Amino acid sequence: MNGEEEFFDAVTGFDSDNSSGEFSETNQKVTGRIDLDPSNSTRTGKSGERPPRENGVQKHRTALPAPMFTRSDFSVWSILKKCIGLELSKITMPIAFNEPLSFLQRITEYMEHVYLIHKASRQPQPLERMQSVAAFAVSAVASQWERTGKPFNPLLGETYELIREDLGFRFISEQVSHHPPISAFYSEGLSQDFVFHGSIYPKLKFWGKSVEAEPRGTITLELLRHDEAYTWTNPTCCVHNVIIGKLWIEQYGTVEILNHRTGDKCVLNFRPCGLFGKELHRVEGHIQDKNKKKLFMIYGKWTECLWGIDPSSYESFKKQERRGDHQRKAKLDDGPEKANEVSGDVADDVPVAQETVQVIPGSKLLWRINSRPPNSAQMYNFTSFTVSLNELESGMEKTLPPTDCRLRPDIRGMENGNMDLASQEKERLEEKQREARRERAKEEAEWRTRWFYPGDNPHTGTPDWLYAGDYFERNFSDCPDIY
Repeated sequence: MNGEEEFFDAVTGFDSDNSSGEFSETNQKVTGRIDLDPSNSTRTGKSGERPPRENGVQKHRTALPAPMFTRSDFSVWSILKKCIGLELSKITMPIAFNEPLSFLQRITEYMEHVYLIHKASRQPQPLERMQSVAAFAVSAVASQWERTGKPFNPLLGETYELIREDLGFRFISEQVSHHPPISAFYSEGLSQDFVFHGSIYPKLKFWGKSVEAEPRGTITLELLRHDEAYTWTNPTCCVHNVIIGKLWIEQYGTVEILNHRTGDKCVLNFRPCGLFGKELHRVEGHIQDKNKKKLFMIYGKWTECLWGIDPSSYESFKKQERRGDHQRKAKLDDGPEKANEVSGDVADDVPVAQETVQVIPGSKLLWRINSRPPNSAQMYNFTSFTVSLNELESGMEKTLPPTDCRLRPDIRGMENGNMDLASQEKERLEEKQREARRERAKEEAEWRTRWFYPGDNPHTGTPDWLYAGDYFERNFSDCPDIY
C-alpha cells in the first residue's frame, strides 16, 4: 500500500475501483434512533412548500428532517480486524459513520462567518484588515468542533452552489479530480467587495488509533477595493480513537497568512493538546510586517473566540504569568509521577476542556463562535448554518444543475432517516462512477471539468484550480449524468 492515496478512499472516500465485492458493511441495518422534537423544524414538508419569509427575508430550516442515528453499535475496529493484509482502499465503511453532507458542502462552511471578510474590506488600515482575515481563517475550521462524522466523498463532476443574499455572497464548487480527490471552489461578494477561491486535496494518514487529515491546497482571499490578496493553508485535523473509545478532534500546525501587496504576514500556531490536554484548542500567533517586526499579537481558541493585543502589553502579561507559575511550582511538593497515565491505554483519553480563554486586559475581540442550536447533538453537531446547506426548496431543482449535491439520492436518503435506501444508493452511485471510468479508459477519453480548469495561482505561482466563469448564467445543458 502506498499509504496516503489508498487510505483516502478507505476513510473519506470509500469508493475506489476495488471497493465492491471485497468487504462491505454498507447495508447493515442501523438501529438506535435518537428522539428529536419535530416542532423545532421549519423544513419543507412533503408538499415541498417554500419556507416562510419574514419581512421579505427567507427563513432557513432550523432542524434536519430526521435525527441522526447512533453509531454506538458500530466500531471501525470491527471492520478493520477482518481486513488484515488487505489494502484499505478495498474497504467500504458503514454509512452510519457518515453525516448527510458532501465534502463540497463541508467546504462551504468556510462562509459561515463571511461577515469577517466584509469587515476586512471596510477597514482602512492593512493591520486592521489582516486582523479580520486572520479571524476568518480561524473561524473557517470552527464548525469541525465535535464533528466526528465524515462527509460523503464527492463524485467526479459533482457540484454545489449556495447563494445567501442575507450574508452577501454566492458560492460554487466542483469535484475536479477523483484520483487524487480535489475539490475546487469559488465565492464572490454580492457587493463586489471580495473574491474567495481555492482547491483542497486532503492527505490522510492512519496512525493506528487516529486519522490525521492534512488539507493541502492554497486558499486565496482577494479584497477587491484594496487590491490585496491573502493566501494560506488550513491546519491539520486529527480524529482520535477511530478504533475504540470516544472520538475527539484536535487541530494543530502553523497557518501563515500572507498579504501579497504589503508583505505583512500573520503566523498562527494551532497548538496540539499536549500530554494532559492543557493546550487543547488553543491558537496563538502574531502579525508581522515585511521586516518581521511584530505589530499585533493574537490568542484564543478555535472552538470559542479570538482576541488581539499590542505586543508590549502581551509580553508584559506573559512575564507576570510566568513569574506566578514559577512561584506556584516552588510551593508544590513533589508528587508521584503520572508516567503510566497515557502509556499502554487502548484509547486516547479525551482531554478535559480547560478553562475558557483568559482575556488579557486591553485586548480586542476579533471573533466569537456562533452558538449552536439546542438540538445540535441530535443533528451531527451541525451549526445553524450547516443545517440549511442541504435544504431543497420547492422548484429549486429546476434552477440547479443535475450535478448539485442537493439532488444526490444517498445523501438525501440519509438526511431523511432512510439509512437502507442511503446505503443502496451510495453503492449504486459508486458503481456507476466506476463504470463511467472504465468506459472512458476504453475509449481513451479524458474527463473534462465544467466550471474550473487547472492553472497557476496568480499570487503564489503554485498549481491551482481556477474558476472558468459563467456558472451563474445557468447553461447546464452539457452537465454529466452522475446520479
